[in-house]
Formats: sequence, structure tokens, C-alpha cells
Amino acid sequence: MKVELNPNHHHQDQGTETEMCRTIEVVAGGVVLSPAKQIAGADDCAEDLFIPPLNFSMVDNGIFRSGFPESANFSFLQTLGLRSIICLCPEPYPEANVEFLKSNGIKLFQFGIEGYKEPFVNIPEDIIREALKVVLDVRNHPVLIHCKRGKHRTGCLVGCLRKLQRWCLTSVFDEYQRFAAAKARVADQRFMEMFDVSSLKHLPMPFSCSKR
Repeated sequence: MKVELNPNHHHQDQGTETEMCRTIEVVAGGVVLSPAKQIAGADDCAEDLFIPPLNFSMVDNGIFRSGFPESANFSFLQTLGLRSIICLCPEPYPEANVEFLKSNGIKLFQFGIEGYKEPFVNIPEDIIREALKVVLDVRNHPVLIHCKRGKHRTGCLVGCLRKLQRWCLTSVFDEYQRFAAAKARVADQRFMEMFDVSSLKHLPMPFSCSKR
């Protein structure tokens, strides 16, 4: 299902999308961000701070990861010049976030993966595979990947990307554990270990790590 806030604009790959991904494409007529205000005094500091979302980090050139962005994070996200956001949560996107996307011309790819707790874990490989195709398409860059906390669902997607980048499993797990910390899940690591990247190797890899 594809939802467009601008009914006159159609994504060229619309015919190939599946029910596992909801896409909201918002078109803004060229948004120019004004320069950051200079801090005039201590009372103005809070308004001028750029606050990244929870667990924010750069994955590679043009790819970022985080927890769910809140309104306080919008000014920071504007500095990234995002073209796309990949949300791995199934819940409807908050109205404030949709308005932020609309005003900045950012496309939302929503892949609904239910939150889970061990031992009741069912990571949908087909959805992870479709989300990876979005990540690998440089036309979507810069892109932000996020779930609720930026730990498990985001960690699995990034871990599978690392396998495509030919990272060894030890490094993949180290990165996953760095964000999941005490919440690291054996099932997530097993999923990443077993994930078959062979069907995606034909896709372009426009990342710095792929050139090693």
C-alpha cells in the first residue's frame, strides 16, 4: 500500500511495491533552512541546541540510525538533509512527524515489524530484505533508519547490511551489542548470522565500506 500526501506525485517504482511497505512521499517546493541563530545569552541556549534522537549514529556515508525521533530532534535532523526515513515500527506515524516530513520533502518508508521479547521472537526475513533494498538505493540517501529505541529492529537491519559489506560476524555482533547493551538478544544475533545476503549481492553498493 502506498500513501501519498501529494496525490499528483507518483513514485516511479510504485508498481513493484508490496503490502509489507507503506510509503508516504511528501513533496515540498524547495525548503531553505535559515542559518542557526547565534546564541545571545544563557536563556536562549535551549532553543538553539541540536538534540539528536536516542541512539543516533552514522552507519556509513548517507546512512544514519537512531531511536524514534521526537519533536525536540527535528532541528537536528534538518541538518542531515534527509531524503528518506525508514521506520521499522508498525504503529501509525505521529502527526507531528508527518508534518515534519511534509515541510522538509522527506519520504517515509514504513516496514511494520512488531516489537517482541524473547523467547517469542519472529523476525520477518522478507521485510528485512525489502528494507535493505531501500537502504541500498542511493536515490534515498541521506536516509535515517529507526525503530522505537534504535536497538533490536534497527540493529538487525544494520547487521544484515554489514554482512553485505563483508564484515565478519564478530564485528557485526560487536556493533549490535554496543547499541543494545544489556538488552542484547541471542535471537537477533542468530537471525543476523543466518540471514542470506546472496540474493542482494547484485545490487549496487554505494558505500565507503564496500570499496575495501
